[in-house]
Amino acid sequence: MQTLYNALIRTHHITSRKKVAALKRAADTHQCAVLLRSGGCPGIMYVEGGKEPVESWVDVVRRLRYKDFQLVTRPGVVEEEDGREKQGTGNGNGNGKTKDGKELNLALGLDEVESVKEFGGIMARRGVWNWWRRGMGYA
Repeated sequence: MQTLYNALIRTHHITSRKKVAALKRAADTHQCAVLLRSGGCPGIMYVEGGKEPVESWVDVVRRLRYKDFQLVTRPGVVEEEDGREKQGTGNGNGNGKTKDGKELNLALGLDEVESVKEFGGIMARRGVWNWWRRGMGYA
């Protein structure tokens, strides 16, 4: 089992399909799960995976030079709302389950949503809603 790490990035917006394609390639290359809120303001990026893949993916985002890039939550161990560390399967197969078989609802690769509300709903299902709200400045 591998310990999962995550990070949260906020930008002015995510509209360039060329940059989104680069983010998708980086997520596939580094074997991490990425969720984007694209299309308007604010642009939000959530990444989850092993420590090195998450850090490498964040470095790719930095090099893309997004307007108003803010690494609001640095790569750290994913803690569920009940305070436990979240464990991954460690085998990189992207089956979307934790060690106790609970669905993660976020597969390896890149997914996009169009609204902050939808993004927040996914964060709630992931068990990191309060962490996300703090990172976004809502709490």
